[in-house]
Amino acid sequence: MKVTVDRSKCTGLGICEAMAPEVFEVDENGDLMLLTETVDDDRLDEVRAAVEGCPTEALRLAEQ
Repeated sequence: MKVTVDRSKCTGLGICEAMAPEVFEVDENGDLMLLTETVDDDRLDEVRAAVEGCPTEALRLAEQ
C-alpha cells in the first residue's frame, strides 16, 4: 500500500504522527513529512487509522 498527502489540505495537526510515528512526522515548521510512502503490512492498521482520523482528509491510502 502507498500513502499520500494532499498538502493543500494538510494543516499539520499531528494526529497522524501520534497514530503512526514511523510513517508520519510534523516538522518544526508544522509541515507533514512522510517518512516512507510505502506501508508495510505490519503498519497498515495504524496508517489506516491515521488516514481515517485525519480531520482535513488530507491523507490517502491506495494499492501500489
